[in-house]
Amino acid sequence: MAALPDAPTVLATVQAALARARVTEPLAAWAHLDVDGAAVRARALDAGLEATQAAAGVLHGLPVGIKDLIDTADQPTEYGSPAYRGHRPAHDAEVVRRLRAAGAVVLGKTVTTEHALFHPGPTRNPHDPLRSPGGSSSGSAAAVAAGVVPVALGTQTAGSVLRPASFSGVVGTKPSFGVVPTAGIKPCAPSLDTVGVLAADAGLAAAVLGVLADDPERFRPWVPDRPLRVGFCRTPWWSALEPGAGAAIEAGVRRLAGGVASGGGLEVVEVVAPESFGALAGAQEALMAAEVLEALADEVPDTLSDTLRAYLQRAAQLAPGAPEAAALAERWRARLPELFAGVDVLLVPAALGEAPLLSAGSTGDPLPCRAFTLLGVPTVSVPGLLGPAGLPLGVQLVAPYGQDGLALGAATSIGAALAG
Repeated sequence: MAALPDAPTVLATVQAALARARVTEPLAAWAHLDVDGAAVRARALDAGLEATQAAAGVLHGLPVGIKDLIDTADQPTEYGSPAYRGHRPAHDAEVVRRLRAAGAVVLGKTVTTEHALFHPGPTRNPHDPLRSPGGSSSGSAAAVAAGVVPVALGTQTAGSVLRPASFSGVVGTKPSFGVVPTAGIKPCAPSLDTVGVLAADAGLAAAVLGVLADDPERFRPWVPDRPLRVGFCRTPWWSALEPGAGAAIEAGVRRLAGGVASGGGLEVVEVVAPESFGALAGAQEALMAAEVLEALADEVPDTLSDTLRAYLQRAAQLAPGAPEAAALAERWRARLPELFAGVDVLLVPAALGEAPLLSAGSTGDPLPCRAFTLLGVPTVSVPGLLGPAGLPLGVQLVAPYGQDGLALGAATSIGAALAG
């Protein structure tokens, strides 16, 4: 029997990722590539000079991208703002420290929108360079979709992990609020900010989240030992979907439901959200507005883009509604069992449609994600559908708070069914 080929060295894996980054450079996914530092780290891991928590673990030697909102002591962290050009933090963010301790290699910093808000960055969508990959985790989504890295970190305050994942055809997951530390990450709206992962598949996203939270069991994918009950919910914002997007999602749901007859292990039922659920999107906007105003209070106005200054003016009008918004969110967290009655997970839109054209000057509308971010529940954008222009269109899976492993397990099952 012929000998099995040797596994690639960490250095070879990192060099291949850097070569792919150079080939895909026109996408502008990277704010900074640490070519020399990544190679040094790879050689140290290959030589056993870098002590890691699990030398044979899934993250050992894994090239990763880090959203440029997340501090790295050995690379610039510029928050998507010219005011921070060349800024070098004194310490790694806690999530970066944990990744390094698990043996991951930080390839570089991925582009984010200005202060992780609404002013588009330069990044292009790998599926169509004339379109946006979304925001604010634009570079992370593009770097994974282009095959440079298998995983990259993002953050979500409204829809900044799920929406880029949907537009770029990758898995994007936002864990239950508060289980992954945000120390060392520039705040946007602290009661909403959540570290998320964009990845080539749900299993890898689960492994990375387990490291980030220092709790692998929480994120171990699982499904019930009976058919998974999926609640298809059009949500109060269904009418805002772009032409063709709703039809594509409904066709995907019919495919899932049809799989039950052929032993697919899924049961699909329709869930109707109470009309009052629709108010949560506006509540998220109000709460985010109030906290963004506070987070950016010390920024020099002249360093901000016109887009961001216009948003801050609108935020000042929305902010007085923040206390009422927080109270509404608290009431709805107590009512969540109503939404999940009789189902394991909800299936809802992840975005209003396909990736917008760059010429539109927008990274897309986070409307379908706002309520679920406000409620702090785990969500996963699952690829597999195409919109009317043939571009990726994700569906969003939502699980009860704390059921991150269920959300990821359902994503694996549903992703396979959609792809099939």
